[in-house]
Amino acid sequence: MEGGCTCGNIRFRLTGRPLIVHACHCTWCQRETGTAHALNAVYEADRVEHLKAEPEMILTPSASGKGQRIARCPVCKIAIWSNYAGAGEATRFVRVGTMDDPSQCPPDIHIFTSSRQPWVTFGPNERVVPEFYNLNDVWSDEAKERRRIMRERAKK
Repeated sequence: MEGGCTCGNIRFRLTGRPLIVHACHCTWCQRETGTAHALNAVYEADRVEHLKAEPEMILTPSASGKGQRIARCPVCKIAIWSNYAGAGEATRFVRVGTMDDPSQCPPDIHIFTSSRQPWVTFGPNERVVPEFYNLNDVWSDEAKERRRIMRERAKK
């Protein structure tokens, strides 16, 4: 899968499937995206290949108080991905809307739905949690193994 910003200055290629796709309904994501929720495909950083220009990294506040680093196009300022303090530089939360075919990454889970907009509804087969979740209960075995490998590499 490939994607990029609005002006075409940033282009990227994603290797394989994401670890998981979150639809985050927290009030911070609502404010930052200007919509009802953020839709992020979680990838290991080494599976996000830069094809053109490098993004500029902007440090912004976050609900945790630790901040997040948002990769934005230096020209059109579109957010491409984020690095959150808890996940570190090894993980990128890629904005699904920046992919050339965002239909390839529907949400696996809706998180922080306790603060969703009251008009947002969910289908009977959608995975929905009021806050966050336990990774071991939600992630696939393959994603958990990839995460283990990523964490081992980060220690070196």
